[in-house]
Amino acid sequence: MNWEQLDKQLTEIVSKRNQLSQMDYADESYDDLEEELHDLEDDFNEAYEEVLEPQLEKIYSKLKSDTDILLPSAYLANAYKEMLPDANGIVTYEVEGKVGVPIESDQFDKLDVRIVLIPNPARFVLVMNGKQMKDLWKSR
Repeated sequence: MNWEQLDKQLTEIVSKRNQLSQMDYADESYDDLEEELHDLEDDFNEAYEEVLEPQLEKIYSKLKSDTDILLPSAYLANAYKEMLPDANGIVTYEVEGKVGVPIESDQFDKLDVRIVLIPNPARFVLVMNGKQMKDLWKSR
């Protein structure tokens, strides 16, 4: 599995989502950017669904959730907080708020629990009550 390629594609999607989140619907380039983003997400799902779905199955099992597993792009946030680049120039990201896919589990009674996909490295992260808590799976 080429994790670097996955991260590259995921980072491009996140970058476009961040751009889109800063735009107004009235912006004349909004529709074009949104269409480009959907194409990127479709390509990402096609390329990585077979790799990421088994990881999601393990996560859902560990969290004792019977919530349906969705396509990988469903786990993306609408916007990401960009962190400072590391020594290699790689930017990492964080999320906060009600982002990602909500899951139900008796383990987390009455808590807002979600799973979100974040790049660099690609990872599924547990978000509880709007706070990024821990990595549930990491690509490398």
